[in-house]
Amino acid sequence: MAILERNTRNIDNRYWNPGAEYFPVKNRYTAGVAGQRFFEELKEKGKIFGTKCETCNKTYIPARLYCERCFARLEDKDWVDVGTEGTLFSFTVVHETKSGEKKEKPSIIAAINISGSLLIHRLGECSEEDLQIGSRVKAKFKPQAKRKGEIEDILFFKPL
Repeated sequence: MAILERNTRNIDNRYWNPGAEYFPVKNRYTAGVAGQRFFEELKEKGKIFGTKCETCNKTYIPARLYCERCFARLEDKDWVDVGTEGTLFSFTVVHETKSGEKKEKPSIIAAINISGSLLIHRLGECSEEDLQIGSRVKAKFKPQAKRKGEIEDILFFKPL
């Protein structure tokens, strides 16, 4: 999987010419232990997993190895399947590309509350008029054969 590729030789590190049109990335960094497992669950099972701190009663999505509130180590027993549904917390309609050009069709980016944690992702199969803060949404995944172990294995969330 792409998230496991990494540069292991110092000699392969190069400097970037600030006048260049692009940044020449030749390697990808690991997502870490928790991130790796989170993405594997997306790829293999089409499930969204998080970790829940028993002390703080806080669920983290994507999963973490440590609680950000009390710094407790989160173990295997703390991994929870949070389901594929959430609540629309906030959204915005994007009319321009990253380079400032007008998009043919606007896209909708949302903050989705799943088990008390916010996941930022696209919304699909809906229009701005269909949306209401607090409404329920569900993840739509790529077909399993096309999943790569990345956040885009979730195509988008759609209203229920």
